[in-house]
Amino acid sequence: MAAVDISPAKNGGILKEILKEGVGDELPITGGKVTVHYTGTLLDGTKFDSSRDRNEPFKFNLGMSNVIKAWDIGVATMKKGEIAMLTCAPEYAYGETGSPPKIQPNTTLKFEIEMIDWSGEDLSPDKDGSIERLQITPGKDYVTPRDRSLVNIHLTGMYKDEVFEDRDVQFCLGEGEDVGIIKGVEKALESFKSGEKSKLKIKSKYAFKKEGKPEFNIPPNADVEYIVELKSFEKAVESWSLNGSQKIEQAELLKDKGTNYFKAGKYNLAIKMYKKVLDFLRYDKNFENELKAESDSLLLSTHLNLALCYLKTDQNVEAKDACSEALKLDPRNEKAYFRRGQAYLALASPEIAIKDFEEVLKIEPKNVAASKQIIVCNNLIKKQLAKEKKLYANMFDKFAQEDKQKEEEELRQQPDVMRGALGEWGQEERPGGRDATAFEKENPNILMLNANGTGEFQNM
Repeated sequence: MAAVDISPAKNGGILKEILKEGVGDELPITGGKVTVHYTGTLLDGTKFDSSRDRNEPFKFNLGMSNVIKAWDIGVATMKKGEIAMLTCAPEYAYGETGSPPKIQPNTTLKFEIEMIDWSGEDLSPDKDGSIERLQITPGKDYVTPRDRSLVNIHLTGMYKDEVFEDRDVQFCLGEGEDVGIIKGVEKALESFKSGEKSKLKIKSKYAFKKEGKPEFNIPPNADVEYIVELKSFEKAVESWSLNGSQKIEQAELLKDKGTNYFKAGKYNLAIKMYKKVLDFLRYDKNFENELKAESDSLLLSTHLNLALCYLKTDQNVEAKDACSEALKLDPRNEKAYFRRGQAYLALASPEIAIKDFEEVLKIEPKNVAASKQIIVCNNLIKKQLAKEKKLYANMFDKFAQEDKQKEEEELRQQPDVMRGALGEWGQEERPGGRDATAFEKENPNILMLNANGTGEFQNM
């Protein structure tokens, strides 16, 4: 096939000749990792480098300026299995400096390249390939959405090449769950630029997990694909850019969001919102006078609300800790003691929980709920004591039985004096070492009393 000019300026800077056609229609995506074999030569045929000679394919991220310009441009046009020859002018290779000693300045180079395979860019938190991006249309600028940014996207979800959703949606990043956006899409959007369109391959752990999505005919533990376009986004307000009153205003808005999510039973989203309130207020030392009082009041109610959310989601250690933070701000807070008592009860520590419920009664003696919880604690403590008593009794019985078995085993190991050689007359046991008499031979277990060897009592 004749060489084709693929240089951006169409000035012959990169000529591509296909030596072997590839398969399929897909091309590698900017940002993806490509795997190739190559052989580099000068125009006179002198070879200066070859991955084949090393028997080691070469991998690089396409379009990231990890290689010479000709490669980023030329390899992006290759299909899997394709072999092509790229003739690269100096401005698309090593330019005026060259790469001494093998490549002199202003040298035109030829590369025979075989496209072996490619994969997308790994956006997963653990870098385990569970969120893979294959870019279709690059975005513009260098800014990407952050947590709480308002994003406007179009997404198309596919399972086994069947489309299960196709829609426009707008939401605040971090709250996608509220509008049915899976975690993998949200995580990927943190790396998108405005106008970008990419294919996402998402493993089940960041998709619909073990529950699946029956209404979309998606079974448990299924991997899915999305094509996502980030149409636009608005940056979230940054805490550092606000003064004290503005921070409190933003914290109030987030707290109200959290409360609305809580009322809707969306506890995980409520927790996210309450944590953001803490981020705005907890570490700021600049609040004074009235602002300080407002900040402390917000922090107190936020810790209490977090504790309630944690109790609802069976995160009892976190609930306990949230209550303890609330008590640092208000050491006589009735709700904090009560909810911490509930957390301790759930953690099977009634003997600690009862102390918190007793503190509630010190603050409010008519608190009926706390009184009932104390009864529950006492009943649990009694059950625990009875269980422990039985456990120890069984344990001691077991030890006694083991001791008895050990003693019996030791007795069995002792020799039987009525059997074997003991009590029988051996040659060395008879006085004087004399031979056994006929009577002794017939009655080997009878001890003869002729200890002095005189012959007395023989044959008795």
